[in-house]
Amino acid sequence: MQNPRLASRYAKSLLDLAIEQNSLDATLVDMQLLDGICTQSREFVNVLRSPIIKADKKAEILKAVLLNRTNVLTTAFVMLLVNKGREASLPEIATAYIQQYRELKNIKTVKLTTARPVNDAVKQGILARISNNLTNKGTVELTTAVNPDLIGGFVLEMEDKLYDASVLRDLRDIKAQFLDDSYVSKLN
Repeated sequence: MQNPRLASRYAKSLLDLAIEQNSLDATLVDMQLLDGICTQSREFVNVLRSPIIKADKKAEILKAVLLNRTNVLTTAFVMLLVNKGREASLPEIATAYIQQYRELKNIKTVKLTTARPVNDAVKQGILARISNNLTNKGTVELTTAVNPDLIGGFVLEMEDKLYDASVLRDLRDIKAQFLDDSYVSKLN
């Protein structure tokens, strides 16, 4: 991230404007679109960050990308970033907006990583279990990932917490115990 403080401030300003203009959810969709474009297209981000490409050319590119896909507020905000020379921070601003929106709406993001894809019943069970254990009731958003290296079990990430119940972790723990040789002194 180039400048997290700057991204946070611009995202907060956009969030406040979206609340004021009653377009909070529409702006979220727009920021998710921009975040997705920036994540998928390294070239797009390179164009935004290029000191060689002039601001008016960047504005044309952004208008072409956003044409009929975003609301008026988002388009005006992106053009303001270009006019202020802050377009290079657009990927970070989009991410910061999404995070601030989730905080405002009390949405917790949980990532479930398993060795094989899980069915909807398992996902719903995990969502229900997590929702019941939350102290400040909010919405839980579950994302899933598959990592065959886990062998079995799962890894659950929520905010700054990590719960690793994978077979891979168990095998690593066993390996560490054998390499430690502390069990040998206990046998004597």
